[in-house]
Amino acid sequence: MRLLLINPKFPESFWSFRWALENILPDNKRALNPPLGLATLAALCPPGWQVEIIDENIEPVPLHPQADIVGICGMAVQFRRQQELIEYYRRQGHYVVAGGSFASLCPERFADLADTVVAGEAEYIWPEFCRDFERNAPQPRYRETGVVRLEDSPTPRFDLLKLDRYVTASMQFSRGCPYRCEFCDIIVMFGRRPRTKSLEQIGRELDRLRGQDIHNVFFVDDNLIGNPKLAKVLLRYLAVYQERHHYVFQFGTEASINLADDAELLQLFQAANFAWVFIGIESPDEDSLKETLKTQNTGRDLLSAVRTLYAHGLDVLAGFIIGFDNDTLDSFDKQYRFITGAGIQVSMVGLLTALPRTPLYERLRQEGRLIAGAEHGDNTKPGTNIIPKHMGYEAMVQHYQVLYRRLFGDSGIAQRIGNKFRYLRNPVYQGKYSRHERLVIVHRLFTRALLNGGPMRLLHILRTLTAAPPRAWPQVLADWIAGLAMRDYIERHFLTDRHREQHLAQRTAAMLHKLCAAEIRRGVVEIGSRVGEGGAHLQILLRGYVGRVFFARAARRLEKMLHRSAATVTLHIEALRADQQRQLERLLKRLAPHGDRVSVWIDERVRPLVPIDSSVFHVLLTRDPHNNLPSA
Repeated sequence: MRLLLINPKFPESFWSFRWALENILPDNKRALNPPLGLATLAALCPPGWQVEIIDENIEPVPLHPQADIVGICGMAVQFRRQQELIEYYRRQGHYVVAGGSFASLCPERFADLADTVVAGEAEYIWPEFCRDFERNAPQPRYRETGVVRLEDSPTPRFDLLKLDRYVTASMQFSRGCPYRCEFCDIIVMFGRRPRTKSLEQIGRELDRLRGQDIHNVFFVDDNLIGNPKLAKVLLRYLAVYQERHHYVFQFGTEASINLADDAELLQLFQAANFAWVFIGIESPDEDSLKETLKTQNTGRDLLSAVRTLYAHGLDVLAGFIIGFDNDTLDSFDKQYRFITGAGIQVSMVGLLTALPRTPLYERLRQEGRLIAGAEHGDNTKPGTNIIPKHMGYEAMVQHYQVLYRRLFGDSGIAQRIGNKFRYLRNPVYQGKYSRHERLVIVHRLFTRALLNGGPMRLLHILRTLTAAPPRAWPQVLADWIAGLAMRDYIERHFLTDRHREQHLAQRTAAMLHKLCAAEIRRGVVEIGSRVGEGGAHLQILLRGYVGRVFFARAARRLEKMLHRSAATVTLHIEALRADQQRQLERLLKRLAPHGDRVSVWIDERVRPLVPIDSSVFHVLLTRDPHNNLPSA
């Protein structure tokens, strides 16, 4: 059996850190983390099966794969692309299986899409599907209803992942979380009693990663210390492993804030070489925490807890939420003061979002406070799917954008770094890069960051470096890279002028009309613009031959529009002559830095001339039958 497993492309978010990947980090890095779930699924397949893993975030999906089964995973934010891929491969005649966290939470959304839906943890039900498929009797749905022992989970097929293209590799020790946060879907999927792998399993996985020359590892557990006793057993094991192998790994993970209460845990984190931890702080407001049942964060000084983690060499990344029923517009300033005082650079502030199947979702549904049709998979956008209780929706969104503008100006980034390094004097983080890679990173940071920031940014960077001890300089520079990457995302997705954007798109369309007036009269080119909820959108349809002048000038105009606005573009190519191939390739190369906002539909007959990389552009796989141009 030939199995193709696909991780669909993520829409860009804060978590993408695109600016850092494209401008600062080594050229081979394309994404932060690999799809660990697919590597585990591959290891659960029968020994004779041929398995291939494609992550669309680092490479294009194959349009005509040699596969008996195509398995497509996805989180809620990936659902739109997951749906496109499922429909496309089924039309191609492949047997398609849908899985992943969103299919586990909402399997009914996939019932009419895929041939088979796999819902829940895969250790037992995936081998069952494989056996059924081999005897030509696959079922339409497989759902795990019992408790999976993680001791039964195999060593992931790391060899099937292109790990050199990721910033970190991923591992998992436990599933489940003991807490009851109202907004969280983890306990819905994995339960409240943490289950863990054996130390022998962890050792085998570390050996595999060490054999592939991996140095940065992210334990993706939703709360590594959900069972503190077992966490200490793991950390002691990791400390011994690290000493034996000369501290080859640098670790990061997610944990709850009560980590700061346990001196032994903190010492073990240091001994095991953990450099950072992501904490769900959510809010400095005690009443908001009580409301959402974030009990582990209540009854404590959160600022002191963060500083305690710093004092033990741990950098703190944190998640924050605004929009709880207790929150008002004053909550934005409270969050700003806390984040600044705590010096948390990677501060992921999101508007409260109700995820399906969570207690929050059910409560707000009963109260009639869910916004029909609103996106619910990504809380890093200036919008949400709930109606707030003590502030207007539009005012909440506006204050959210202002908060990010305050946080990620150069002075805001520098101020947080200064506040952090009063306490983080001896960070574990040193950056697991070669000497040459470190020099390249530093050179790119100073040249490319200064290109837009100018002398004042240089002054801020130098001031933060001189305020920290030399051992902390790698962490200081990492903070600048993270802060500027988040700033870049905010400027392109938050702080846009819709009227200016619409005017720019219309001007660009008018200029393109002049460039190819003759071709438009002959019906070989169509150009149009529209404005919708997502902003301004420009559409270009090519039905026949256009000269090279069009491609060159169109490239300049489109590149300028995409650079100066958040507008999107659809290229619809029905026909292309062989002598136009190079011109189209040049146009696409110019647009590639903005590829996440460029959708391309290309006719089957033309695809062999110019293959389009779906990891760069949004390659449309279906046409809208009600429109000459496909929907983007």
